[in-house]
Amino acid sequence: MKSLLAALALGLTAPAFAAPAAPAAPASIDAALAQAKHENKPVLIDFQAVWCYSCYYMASHVLTGKEWNDLERKVVFYEADADKPADQAWMKKLNVHFLPTYVAIGPDGEELGRILAERPRDAFYAEVGTLLSGDARLSRQKADAAKGSMAAVADVLETYQLRYQGKEGLAWFDALPPVVRNVSDKDKRVALAKQQLRLLDAQDAKDDATIADAATRVLDGNIGCQRPYVLDALLDAVKTRPDAEQKALLAKQKPAYDDYLATQVFTATPACADQRSAVLSAADLDAALGDHAAEQAVLRKAIDLSREKLHGDVKSDRNVADTLRVYLVRAKAGNELDTFEKQLIAAYPNDYVYNYRYGRRLVESGQPAEGLPYLDKAAKKAYGANAITVATYRVKALQALHRDDEARKLVAQTAAAQGKAFPEQVKKLQATLNS
Repeated sequence: MKSLLAALALGLTAPAFAAPAAPAAPASIDAALAQAKHENKPVLIDFQAVWCYSCYYMASHVLTGKEWNDLERKVVFYEADADKPADQAWMKKLNVHFLPTYVAIGPDGEELGRILAERPRDAFYAEVGTLLSGDARLSRQKADAAKGSMAAVADVLETYQLRYQGKEGLAWFDALPPVVRNVSDKDKRVALAKQQLRLLDAQDAKDDATIADAATRVLDGNIGCQRPYVLDALLDAVKTRPDAEQKALLAKQKPAYDDYLATQVFTATPACADQRSAVLSAADLDAALGDHAAEQAVLRKAIDLSREKLHGDVKSDRNVADTLRVYLVRAKAGNELDTFEKQLIAAYPNDYVYNYRYGRRLVESGQPAEGLPYLDKAAKKAYGANAITVATYRVKALQALHRDDEARKLVAQTAAAQGKAFPEQVKKLQATLNS
């Protein structure tokens, strides 16, 4: 379209009045909120990062086309970068723990709701429509819940879950009038939502026994695309238990998880967009059960499907390409992985990600001399929080090569540049000098 317009411009006189330019994107979340108040529009914040594979999926498969253009006209849109100090501060303020997360905020400043993780296209726009309608506004849900609506009680609990507020959600439920609480306790959706909040609360407290109990109860429910994340919580909570006890508990999850893969992931039109988490959790479950053949089988199936989708073109779908890389890492497919990571570096030269990942892997595998040049290239593109991440592995490589003076100088330079914005991360970087 742009080339067509340019061609026409060569043969036509310019119109007397040019079309108004599109408004510039807001420079910050604060600016977006101010603009939204002025224009009486909601803000839609897309919390993402250059290393986020789920964000690649959303950018290329969902945040495109007529639906996206229509949505952009209805909202003030801001793309927040998780590696930039100001945006990371807002992540903490809004309690955002998962990328991508889409947070809608009304022109009055009240949160309208949020969407976590990637979604199939139709599901995303339906959910955004609900947010913008105001139906997911927590204050409205609470008002309806107080009137005795069981659906609203469940809505409130699920909203607290999206906000990672387990303790707060459970406290709200306990404060409901007994007549509402006693009835809603018998509702299956409410019961499941309470267990999900109990799981979040136990994770905050690092209470493995309660995590395992709550996760098991949640996994007994119809939780759709959340299944891999809850299974991960269970796997982590029981890993220190005796082998026989661990396997007996996890074996009960195998049939339901296999059914989930067959019906919602490995299908022509998957209900769950995050295939990567589904596959990796399946492999982790098989590994915990001691079934190496099943572990490799699910990884090789996912590898083959990913290769089919790419048709030999790494640039055709970055989400699939990056997911294939992770499957190869998990399958310990060394030669395949070396070749593929170099293809990714060539295909995506404009950010730090693949040079960093390849260099890091070389350093971790005992090849610091080979890994350092890739990390040096990554450092030229890195910024903010990810600059500290890259520096950490450059320091490790330099130390392994006994270039300690260079390592100390690099730490000092990074601390000077990033220490004010990211003090905790810089402290960890400085600690590598003593490791």
